[in-house]
Amino acid sequence: MVDLNLSGFYCLTQRALEGNRPESHNGESGNEVCLAPMVGFHRRSWDARPGSRVIPGPADIRLAPGVPPNPQEAGRPPLMNRPVTLFTGQWADQPLEHWVPKIKSWGYDGIELPCWGGHFDVQAALKDDSYCQKRRDLLAQHGLKCFAISTHLVGQLVLDPLDARTDDWVPAECRGDSEKKRAWAIQELKDTARAAKKLGVSVVNGFTGSSIWHLFYSFPPVPDAMIEEGFRLFAERWNPILDVFDECGVKFALEVHPTEIAFDIYTAERALAAINRRPAFGFNFDPSHLHWQMVDPVKFLETFPDRIYHVHVKDAARTLDGKSGILASHLNFGDPRRGWDFRSPGRGQIDFDAIARALNVIGYNGPLSVEWEDAGMDREYGAAEAAEFVKRRMGFTPSGRAFDAAFAEAQAR
Repeated sequence: MVDLNLSGFYCLTQRALEGNRPESHNGESGNEVCLAPMVGFHRRSWDARPGSRVIPGPADIRLAPGVPPNPQEAGRPPLMNRPVTLFTGQWADQPLEHWVPKIKSWGYDGIELPCWGGHFDVQAALKDDSYCQKRRDLLAQHGLKCFAISTHLVGQLVLDPLDARTDDWVPAECRGDSEKKRAWAIQELKDTARAAKKLGVSVVNGFTGSSIWHLFYSFPPVPDAMIEEGFRLFAERWNPILDVFDECGVKFALEVHPTEIAFDIYTAERALAAINRRPAFGFNFDPSHLHWQMVDPVKFLETFPDRIYHVHVKDAARTLDGKSGILASHLNFGDPRRGWDFRSPGRGQIDFDAIARALNVIGYNGPLSVEWEDAGMDREYGAAEAAEFVKRRMGFTPSGRAFDAAFAEAQAR
């Protein structure tokens, strides 16, 4: 359970809602961390502008000219080495223009754009050479950046057995026809890699779908060959997609998640093996989906230190009471009878302190993207609170030295 000082947390949240917050790490003073992604967000995968300097350590932090290596020399709190963004996939009921000023006022550094709801249009990006620049300009007007885009809905269609539930995700001419839907999705994913390159981002998050998820409980008995065929089909359909990602210098980050080809550590290992561990494919780490399965999120980071291409910050809580179970009893999110549900970051049971430390150890220096889902809380209040929580509880950088190094230094003098 996360241990919070809720009274102090409330004060921080109130300041955020009133617009009276400390400067962000790329705030208005002009001293900004140079965050220009190249390929993925692992250690040393961030480029820097001419004249910038590197703070050595487990994860190199590149600073723009004029920023002191020790931010406290300027009388400011330590710089956060990972931008905090908001994934607007659950906010696509309103145009992006509606949310951008609010997202900035809540304290975020950027936005993870979904490829639905008009927030980012893949085909418009490819057909209109001004589209991506207009999107960047919209964010820049409010001091925001985009570090990744997401294509969860389209990716789901590649491997899933398809039915009417996904008809609204595809063009009208594909609805009701599983093969047309799948062919459209495969082409759209390839185009998404191309659109990401035009936008200037190097990571696309999403789902893969799964032809074998429905076999997770082995009855009627499931032969091993059926599971092996599922991973073989994953490789057959996704390798041509990943070829385009390679051509574009963009990586695909699967959000490990129930209903996907990989939903825990062992299935993630099998997915990587199926595609010969090609570098174009990695993971969008989301601890919430692991927690309710009783998989340790930190173990996932330790198992795949070089495959964490993006991070979602989302909390969850198991509420097992002797009547409920983790399979959720066919009860929808928000129903208090469920055995688990999502929570606003810091309001559930995930140990984000341990996760932040593990991210420091593996050298992850990319975005911490809040995917806000909590049926029991107003979303605008929750989003503002989440930004403060992530910066306060996950914003610390590694020290770069042993805590007792000062003793030896003092003795040497």
